[in-house]
Amino acid sequence: MLKMASKKGVIVTAIILAAITGASFLLWIIPQDYETTFVVTDYEEYLDGVKNIHEVLEESTDIEYRNLQTGEISPQEYITITEVTSSQVTAQISEFITSKPPEQWQPSYINYMEALKKFNSYIGETKVLANLIENDGSSEEKDRIIEKIESLKKESKEFVRISDDLRP
Repeated sequence: MLKMASKKGVIVTAIILAAITGASFLLWIIPQDYETTFVVTDYEEYLDGVKNIHEVLEESTDIEYRNLQTGEISPQEYITITEVTSSQVTAQISEFITSKPPEQWQPSYINYMEALKKFNSYIGETKVLANLIENDGSSEEKDRIIEKIESLKKESKEFVRISDDLRP
């Protein structure tokens, strides 16, 4: 029964990530003759939307990370899932770079972009852990990586808090 739940969780996560990926890459699909610029007119609403996407990605990553740790999914399944998530985060960072917020929004946007970068680093380190699990890495190596994972997650959350505090 656990295998069924695990596969269902992987499928649901993949569907959510595919939907988010499709929406994020819509800008790249539409042909343009000019340099790509992401036009934002409501900076608060845009930042709230990015924050919502980030929360969904974070929650799905946390679920799959726990599944990896409990053995409900294989390290390779986990790595596949996180590669999609990482590409989503990278797309969000790219949108931030091209959104060109006004001066009063820049500190909040910069800190949220840093939060996304830390989250992407967090995902990368969980993939390192998955590889250690798959290759029977030492407990010391795993503990060191887990400590780094927890630190990156805290840093990401701190940048989100700072971003929220700096909103105009």
